[in-house]
Amino acid sequence: MPPGPQINMNAMKVMAVLYSDTTGQQYGLSLSRATGIGNGTLYPILDKLEDLKLIQACWEEINPRVAGRRPRRFYTLTGEGIRTFEAARAALFPPGLAGVARA
Repeated sequence: MPPGPQINMNAMKVMAVLYSDTTGQQYGLSLSRATGIGNGTLYPILDKLEDLKLIQACWEEINPRVAGRRPRRFYTLTGEGIRTFEAARAALFPPGLAGVARA
């Protein structure tokens, strides 16, 4: 079986936020704030994760004139994204490693 995609630490941060979010309301600015990753780094990560089918994105359905802002693009982990994140997290923090919380 071929190895899964290589996920760097910034991508892991993004995936961790999406993994812990149960609302599905994470968009670019909220991810940037939660991870401390700037837009110039964040959006290429989101593009890569979406190309790898580890996340999916959908546009918010609002009327921009009524809302007074542009629609947001919401990101969520796919099933494969969840499995990839859990495997990468387990490789970084093996079971039994002291002081590491598990979800």
